[in-house]
Amino acid sequence: MDNINITTDMLLKAYSIGVFPMAEDHDDPEIFWINPRMRGILPFDNFHITKSLKKTIKKNNIEVTFNHAFEQVINGCAEETTNRPRTWINDKISELYISLHHMGNAHSVEVWQNSELVGGLYGVSLGKAFFGESMFSRISDASKIALVYLMARLSNAGFSMLDTQFTTKHLESFGAVEINRNDYLIMLNRAIKDNVYFDDNYKIDEIYDYLSKH
Repeated sequence: MDNINITTDMLLKAYSIGVFPMAEDHDDPEIFWINPRMRGILPFDNFHITKSLKKTIKKNNIEVTFNHAFEQVINGCAEETTNRPRTWINDKISELYISLHHMGNAHSVEVWQNSELVGGLYGVSLGKAFFGESMFSRISDASKIALVYLMARLSNAGFSMLDTQFTTKHLESFGAVEINRNDYLIMLNRAIKDNVYFDDNYKIDEIYDYLSKH
């Protein structure tokens, strides 16, 4: 594929029909399109938060922000670690999603400790759908905390769908499930018909209220 021809408009169109891009490796300049037969989603009415994670979130030693450090988050997700020696985020993908962020269609959740970025996630919004792309942790539970804050923000903003692309044991512990491609496309088509606003600002009471309901 000629990656020079991939634009942000093409990327959003791909998401609208259930397709997303990946690279084989961080150092591989090529990008290919993925259209899984089975798709991971995280239903809003089936989201689970463990008691221990709730306690961690309520501690005063972390701070969470939205869209304050998008480039740092995507760089964190692209980092090679002991547990993740290879990543699929190459330079072209980073460039495209940073452009989407400037357009208002890509968002990040940042987790801070002592003013240091220790975890986060990023994804794409289109209509009432949010497409989770990647997450990372530099301390225990940081990505989990980011996911809880994301779910609270999406729920309060009126989103109707969180696409996780694939399922993992990590995501399944929160309630993620697989659905087939046809069911996914029906859900997606409904979600992108209307628009909602991903607000960067939130009140901590929103999070505590969300935790009390889950």
